[in-house]
Amino acid sequence: MPNTSNDRTADQPGNAQSTGAPMSPGDEAPDGTPGTGHDVCPACGGSGKVGGATCSECNGTGEVNVGIGGA
Repeated sequence: MPNTSNDRTADQPGNAQSTGAPMSPGDEAPDGTPGTGHDVCPACGGSGKVGGATCSECNGTGEVNVGIGGA
């Protein structure tokens, strides 16, 4: 059954257990999710800032967690 809550940490692929890790809006999955890794935030280019303000996509970290690999 698909996750119908607003808890994005429960959206683990392959029925994996939730990591409980907080997510930024630009993250595709929580940290520790198999098949994901950190990449430079495309919104701020890794600086953590957009127009002098904290980047809303990465919450100022400069990184987002995204899916890797695939065909």
